[in-house]
Amino acid sequence: MPPPSGRVSAPLAVVVAGALAIVTAGCGADAVDPVESPRTAAASATGTTPTSATTGTTPASVATGATPTSATTGTTAASSTHRPRAGRDGATAATTAATTTATSPATDPPAATTTTTTDATPLRGATVVVDPGHNGANARHPGRINRLVPSGTGRKACNTTGTQSVTGMTESRFNWLLAGHVVRALRAKGATVVTTRRSDRGVGPCVNRRAAIANAAKADASVSIHADGGPSTGRGFHVILPGPVAQVRGHDRIVAPSRRLGVAVRDAYRRGSGMPHATYLGRAGLDTRTDLGGLNLLRVPGVMIETGNMRNATDARRMADPRWRRRAGRAIARGVERFLLAQR
Repeated sequence: MPPPSGRVSAPLAVVVAGALAIVTAGCGADAVDPVESPRTAAASATGTTPTSATTGTTPASVATGATPTSATTGTTAASSTHRPRAGRDGATAATTAATTTATSPATDPPAATTTTTTDATPLRGATVVVDPGHNGANARHPGRINRLVPSGTGRKACNTTGTQSVTGMTESRFNWLLAGHVVRALRAKGATVVTTRRSDRGVGPCVNRRAAIANAAKADASVSIHADGGPSTGRGFHVILPGPVAQVRGHDRIVAPSRRLGVAVRDAYRRGSGMPHATYLGRAGLDTRTDLGGLNLLRVPGVMIETGNMRNATDARRMADPRWRRRAGRAIARGVERFLLAQR
């Protein structure tokens, strides 16, 4: 998603608060190390504006220890349970909470051996919202995604189309695949995961809707997954932090914890993905903004990560690799985990 200036900036949308319906659904995931599809408790989704940036979140489906499910676009999500199915990329969706299975050793350990047991589900009891930015059908519905919605500092377009990689992959598709890895990793640690869309074939939801999903879930952390459309000569990733927005009641209370979340995600992502800090904006991989409805309307700690520059050939080749996406998704999840454990 493009920055506020100097690049094509994507309109964002603001979220309309509403009741959160619980939905469990399967979605496609990367080939190579199939990942369980995102599940989300989705509320009604609305369109987005064609551009390369997105902010905000939308109806999400709550999955306890589950991969992202996502919100239906343009419709109200009904509470229903979908059977696990194979994703188009060979991934399968799981509908049950993760369980850890220990395999007994072939022989008893030596008498002198001391074993230490660690908690395999350290995030049990925590709720995380994962928001895959944009949606696959946004470009075909300009009227829906261009309509104006509240953004916390005014009104902005409901959503955008997102950018496209020099390799041909759309940002919405990349965001969807990467989010699957994030959700799977968090679910394996015992977290309840809520996602903002159900597939990469819908429209929206609007940015204000996406934020409303995180607020309704009372999320302990919210992470919006994006890829930037910056200058072709620029490389790297950056994490966008919410700045103070006086017009939104309670928003000031999440600015400090959001920064701690952003630093944790930045550090873990840099180590785990190998992607450098952005060379063309921000400072040391961080950027603070108050023009993104999806962040402005949050009342829970949240950040947006621009995971790389899709217009840069080096970044784009990396982002097109399923194995790299798996590492990158796990790295984001580790950053979220470290933030949550530090809060306890």
